[in-house]
Amino acid sequence: MNAETLQTETALDRKSFADARKRLHRERRSLIFGRFWSNRLLVIGGLVISSLLLVALFAPALAPFSPYEMDAAQRLQPPSAKHIFGTDNFGRDVFSRVVFGTRVSIVVGFSVALVTTIVGTVIGLYSAYYKMLDHILMRICDGLMAFPGILLAIALTAALGSSLVNVVIALSIISIPTVARVVRSAALVVKEQVYIEALKAQGAGSWRILWLHMAPNTVSPLIIQITYTFAVSVLIEAVLSFLGAGIAPPSPSLGNILYDGKVVIYTAWWMTVFPGLLILLSVLGLNLFGDGLRDLLDPYSNKTRK
Repeated sequence: MNAETLQTETALDRKSFADARKRLHRERRSLIFGRFWSNRLLVIGGLVISSLLLVALFAPALAPFSPYEMDAAQRLQPPSAKHIFGTDNFGRDVFSRVVFGTRVSIVVGFSVALVTTIVGTVIGLYSAYYKMLDHILMRICDGLMAFPGILLAIALTAALGSSLVNVVIALSIISIPTVARVVRSAALVVKEQVYIEALKAQGAGSWRILWLHMAPNTVSPLIIQITYTFAVSVLIEAVLSFLGAGIAPPSPSLGNILYDGKVVIYTAWWMTVFPGLLILLSVLGLNLFGDGLRDLLDPYSNKTRK
């Protein structure tokens, strides 16, 4: 009888513990969602980015015409019911080209963010952990950061050639040093913690210390930096395409659409206004999202501003 009572009490204790754990998880989720929706910058930036992602994903369905379809009889037509953004100097539908140009910007920004996250994290972590590597890798990063980013990107794309892949490579090269330095700074702080010394004393390997204990503590500043890198990549890609060093025509890009509209800016304003607005919305949305993430992941920054 006593054994049955003990088993019953144990089962009740386990059930109450499980219920308390579930309740704690629910309260934690509601707290996170509450902080998310109360952050206006994060919500507005997230809505803008989500809209741009949907445009990029469903570009073929949204575009009423092919971005390459030319009609000389319809050249430089103002916005109308048939061509809501008007037509360009080759009779192509500007709305269709802007939609596909937005897709190119999102693909370039996402690809650069992904590459710089992977490579920059590896460089930053190993630089923080090994002093010899730190001297070598950080001097290389300093050398790359000594050149203005836009000039280095132009030089790299001129050497590699005008294509989507080469633009991603060039923008990744100029963005990796900044990401690596952010990760290195966060990792150096973690490296001095007592529990890292305890892990070394217990015989933990460098891989375990780097990727299971140091890397997770660099996520917050890394995410914020990646949103900035995404925004800068979208902007520089448009600049490169505008200068003729990025995506080569007739492939649609917001930058080369602006270049085509430069010649007829006084007679066909729609060729510069609409792609310019898309670039503005992309960069603004990404920056707002990054600022919101900073406030969400680092509450002290929000208190400092207040």
